[in-house]
Amino acid sequence: MYSRGPEPEPKGRYEMQDTEFDAQLGNKRRIVNNTLQRLLAEQVDVDGDLQESLVYTLKAPGKRIRAALALWCCEVISGKISHDAEIAAAAIEMVHTCSLVHDDLPAMDNDDLRRGRPTCHKAFNEATAILAGDALLMLAFEVLAKYIAEPTVAVRLIRQLAEAAGPAGMISGQMADLKAENVEGTEELLQYIHTNKTAKMFRCAAAMGAICGGAKKNQFDRLCEYGLKIGLGFQIADDILDVCAASEQLGKTAGKDARAAKCTYPAVVGIERSMEVAKELADEAVVVLKLFEPKAGILRKLAMALLERTR
Repeated sequence: MYSRGPEPEPKGRYEMQDTEFDAQLGNKRRIVNNTLQRLLAEQVDVDGDLQESLVYTLKAPGKRIRAALALWCCEVISGKISHDAEIAAAAIEMVHTCSLVHDDLPAMDNDDLRRGRPTCHKAFNEATAILAGDALLMLAFEVLAKYIAEPTVAVRLIRQLAEAAGPAGMISGQMADLKAENVEGTEELLQYIHTNKTAKMFRCAAAMGAICGGAKKNQFDRLCEYGLKIGLGFQIADDILDVCAASEQLGKTAGKDARAAKCTYPAVVGIERSMEVAKELADEAVVVLKLFEPKAGILRKLAMALLERTR
């Protein structure tokens, strides 16, 4: 097995001169990591090897952007982070991590590096990686059903996560992404893939945070729109980084999209136009936040930070 050492806090994620934003993101990351650690520690009946693989994948130094978004949206609505929001943030991080574990498998993107360390199937084996991903997916819904006190809130959160990650969401986007290899891509196809594969999970994070904060319908709708826009922009930026950054910088294998002949924004519209689209989406997301001013400053900064990230 791959030996684990102490996990450092991720550094250098964003090249921004905004120490307040960095501090707030770091604080949210710590909340999410502590919640994940606590929830995993309560899984006492899990097979030892499986438990080790779960700890390995969840302790990798990820950005936790989706989880942080859920916490921030709850704060924007209610002025504080609720217990429900902490559980929701952990659940969406579990589902996201599940998608990474499965995406790296030989039958999918066949990658050896994730979050700066060997992928789960390399550190363990393919069968364990498949089961670890399955376990994270199921555990996400278990913790929502178990730890969200109000049943109606739990059902709403479970529905949001299931729809975003399910066959009409992230899974559909992953399928379309695989089918689009070695074919001539279009902007319409790109938007479909990226909206389903990535943006809907960002929308889900915003929606879950809004629900936990007790948002009214117009607040909920605006935060969902914001999440969708920054999610699409995030994936476009990811496409650009795959072309421009090194593996050591990214924490995953650089250039793999081009080698796999994937349908990406740089491949279809070029780097310059890709950057323009990402900037347009960030600007549109900021406009959506006007309903929440002056409390939405951190979400505005997040939209801009996702454009300037270096990994």
